[in-house]
Amino acid sequence: MASKETRRAILNYIEKNSKADLGDLAIMLGTDELTIANEIQDMEKEQIICGYHTLIDWDKAGSDMITALIEVRVTPQRDQGFDKIAERIYNFPEVTSVYLISGGYDLLITLEGWTLKDVSQFVSEKLAPIDAIMSTATYFILKKYKDHGTIMVPQKKTERMLVTP
Repeated sequence: MASKETRRAILNYIEKNSKADLGDLAIMLGTDELTIANEIQDMEKEQIICGYHTLIDWDKAGSDMITALIEVRVTPQRDQGFDKIAERIYNFPEVTSVYLISGGYDLLITLEGWTLKDVSQFVSEKLAPIDAIMSTATYFILKKYKDHGTIMVPQKKTERMLVTP
């Protein structure tokens, strides 16, 4: 097994670019491709690496996909806390993430749908009927400026010339 520093370096790099070239990564870390490949495979088996995802700008793809954030206040279940309720929620296919949070609400749900109606139907027909749910608050993402560390808006280029003394 590689050192914690090597693992952290691999994770930091592939988190930003899951299509990383193992040869380039090996050169950066001063090791060989086989060591990197084995370490990644080990971290996948240990579920340190939980999956690989592609970040898509749905607006540029010509789709009307919407994202909603839903805050949920729940009554925790005896001997199970929030886990059983969270499990029930994260098993819905339209739910992309569920977080236990601090503050006025207990869970934060990220949901993707094609229309506002899709999201409102999910909340009213699937989420609200769950006995342990006391209240919800829904927010719609209007524009993404940065998502998962990636800037989603074009960067403005400075048209001024650099003047030095």
